[in-house]
Amino acid sequence: MNRLAIVFVFPTLLLSCSSETEEQAAAPTGEWRHAGGNHSSAKYAALDQINLTNFADLEIAWRWDSIDSRIPQDLHYPTGDYRAVPLLIDGVMYTNTNHGQVVALHPATGEELWAFDPESYLLGPPLFSPAQTRGIEYWTDGEIERLFVATLGKQLVSIDIDTGQPDPGFGDDGFVDLKSNFGKLEFEMNNITHGAPPIAVGSSVIVGSKIYDYTMNNRSPPGHVRAFDAYTGEFKWRFNTIPQQGEAFNETWEDGSWRTAGNTNVWTFMSADDEAGIVYLPVSTPTNDYWGGYRLGENVYAESLVALDAETGERLWHFQTVHHGLWDYDIASAPNLVNIVVDGKPIKAVAQVSKTGWTYVFDRISGEPVWPIEERAVPPSNVPGERTHPTQPHPTWPLPFERQGISEDDLIDFTPEINAAAREMTQDFVLGPIFTPPVVAGSDGKLATIFLPGAGGGANFPGANIDPETNILYVPSHTRPYAMSLVQPPAGTSDWPYVIQVQRNVGPFGLPLVKPPYRRITAIDLNTGEHVWQIPFGKGPSNHPALAHLNLPDLGSVFSDVSSEGGILITKSLVVSHLAQKDEIAPDAEGSILVAFDKTSGEKVGEILVDKRLHGPVMSYAYAGRQYIAVAGGGRRNDAELIVFALPQ
Repeated sequence: MNRLAIVFVFPTLLLSCSSETEEQAAAPTGEWRHAGGNHSSAKYAALDQINLTNFADLEIAWRWDSIDSRIPQDLHYPTGDYRAVPLLIDGVMYTNTNHGQVVALHPATGEELWAFDPESYLLGPPLFSPAQTRGIEYWTDGEIERLFVATLGKQLVSIDIDTGQPDPGFGDDGFVDLKSNFGKLEFEMNNITHGAPPIAVGSSVIVGSKIYDYTMNNRSPPGHVRAFDAYTGEFKWRFNTIPQQGEAFNETWEDGSWRTAGNTNVWTFMSADDEAGIVYLPVSTPTNDYWGGYRLGENVYAESLVALDAETGERLWHFQTVHHGLWDYDIASAPNLVNIVVDGKPIKAVAQVSKTGWTYVFDRISGEPVWPIEERAVPPSNVPGERTHPTQPHPTWPLPFERQGISEDDLIDFTPEINAAAREMTQDFVLGPIFTPPVVAGSDGKLATIFLPGAGGGANFPGANIDPETNILYVPSHTRPYAMSLVQPPAGTSDWPYVIQVQRNVGPFGLPLVKPPYRRITAIDLNTGEHVWQIPFGKGPSNHPALAHLNLPDLGSVFSDVSSEGGILITKSLVVSHLAQKDEIAPDAEGSILVAFDKTSGEKVGEILVDKRLHGPVMSYAYAGRQYIAVAGGGRRNDAELIVFALPQ
């Protein structure tokens, strides 16, 4: 198939990239070449045909039903929420299905141009169904062009972008077995798979992994990161996220725990500075997420941002955001690369938002913090076998974008009755500042520790966005306490002495436990570190019977899967995201609301009702003089669908 060649001029699409980073400027305006828009993970479209005055006029331009629905029923296994990010390259859209199939689509109609099926389902369902593949990666050396997908079947596949066929010169007829080159294995490999896209930097295709981290046994594989040659598929290097014997920081995994500890993986999107040849790894929590008695020590590189030479895998620098993590505060999103000016000094920066509610900002070449990050004392643990680290990093600037820690002053107080009920119920729980450790259920008469932020964040999978023209960071996040305690597993079910017990919905009368907002978007100027604005995102429980008489404004939505929903898109004038109708309109409503805000003020400018529940990140592209907004939805009922919006013709 020859890709569609269109020459067009359209003054209504404002084209400007004068102050954008090198990574963003490399792609033509109107394209979306990587999951984050570019390798900087800006998630920014320099388009303005859809704007403050006409967003509410959007209509559905076309819809595409995922070809997962065509898999024979005896081979099809359950799929999760559809969260793929479509790409737009040289006038053609490319996207994937939950099962890891890849398609090329006409960007104005959704017509299928080709389809590729790796047939991963023939290898059997992943241990942790439902199936979910979040994206694909585009790579070119200026002549050759490929799409890479890491499948649930532990395969890395190279696809010819024009034909949709596997590259016969890559690996074994286009396939590389991701069960290989993992180092000495004494782990349960069924617990590992892939869902997030790899990232291709230079001639290296870098692959993370998804590891089932709620296993009841201490044999999950480590989350080592590997790179393969983009031309041949040959193994290039492996970076051990749990340092092995003789490697730097091996001693931070005490008593030989580096031999048996698992996870510490990169399950989410990565970012890269293509000019410098650096890839940035957001690393997750080790096993067991909440009890670290079998992995005493700081546990470097867990919960760290790690910068590697993309060609060699050499560590250039790292920063550990949580030492010896016990809160599941893994770094769950891609870092954002941006060129900022602080006190008159130009800095090539990387900003990492986290579940902790902080934004960690570094010089992305040297790793030096842009603003001081202080080690401060935190509460100790009284759990048998546990030893918390005595200090944790506390960024001094920018200020947190989320509530951190919990005291009685933070409890919900719309009425005296509600506040009294909240105070009464918290008598059974441990309250304290951020990094207050979990307790064994029932110890000292306490049921659990209340984590705030909870294990879902803070900021989670959607991550943050950068406007490269203003250097403003936009952070979607949510305020949701988790009550978490350690319990002994049933006899014979685990070799851990303690596993976690989680209560997510904590609060009086079915209300949240703390004051609003419960979900928010925060705009932070990274040139100054100042918060520009912050808004509640979503209506929230303002119509609850105990609150309806108060005529409250938006409080921020509180539904259960908010931590991993969608994220936001930034354009020349808008912040665009989506909300669930069940939280905004009625509990039994099944659709979504596509909503836009003025990016300079946070003022809502329009919303569109959508009959399908949306889940994926929002992206935008231009084709033949028309701007489109696309987002994936459905998935749990074999109804995965890509929905594309545009202004009326």
